[in-house]
Amino acid sequence: MPVALAGSAPATFEIKSANLPLVALLLKSAELADVARDLAQRFGDIPDFFDQDPLLVDLTPLQDSDPEAELDFPALLELLRGYRLLPLAVRGGSPAQLAAAQAAGLVPAADALVQKTQAAAPAPAPAAAPAAAQPQGALVIDRPLRSGQQVYARGRDLIVRAIVNPGAEVIADGHIHVYAPLRGKAIAGARGDGQARIFALSMEPELISIAGIYRTSENALPPEIWGQPTQVRLVAGPDGDKLVMEPLKA
Repeated sequence: MPVALAGSAPATFEIKSANLPLVALLLKSAELADVARDLAQRFGDIPDFFDQDPLLVDLTPLQDSDPEAELDFPALLELLRGYRLLPLAVRGGSPAQLAAAQAAGLVPAADALVQKTQAAAPAPAPAAAPAAAQPQGALVIDRPLRSGQQVYARGRDLIVRAIVNPGAEVIADGHIHVYAPLRGKAIAGARGDGQARIFALSMEPELISIAGIYRTSENALPPEIWGQPTQVRLVAGPDGDKLVMEPLKA
């Protein structure tokens, strides 16, 4: 016969399961000088991109390419903290690399899942006009952006209702809508959202990027795109993700 036993819970604490959202750094090189250079190029002019975000160091790419590589984990962690990241855990890597990571204070997290960038599926036809952003949560900028100015819409879409001049930079974790000429840099899906898009009434950018895939003005845009109403989206293909630009026709 079943027996019921009386139980008691501690008065001062409880222990429960919890999920913590992490940023993942997929490390592809053990050369910290190269890593530092690339971090500076990507985030050096965006000092508030990270905000003490917990970080998982994923050594899987390094394990595949160079399993014997030796990493200076204390130096790596100091480098990452300089960008307002909080390295907490590690996954992948060789036994020696994992041991070095743990010695530096990282917690092994072999079961952690890292999201893959998912590009948008091909659309059956171009949209007729720039898609309207969700009114709730979007950051709206009404003034022209001059050279040296930067706007970052953290965790939401960005709508700019005036010109983005050369040397200016607009960044969003979601979509970017520019209802004016886009002549500076536009970075959508800044934290890896491959579904993000860029819309502009006059596409003349120095740089456009979605989820880390970018194109600069060094590669001239085709005549049917340059200076025209355009949307930019990310499409997955057999050779990797690529940016697709489509004119917006009324």
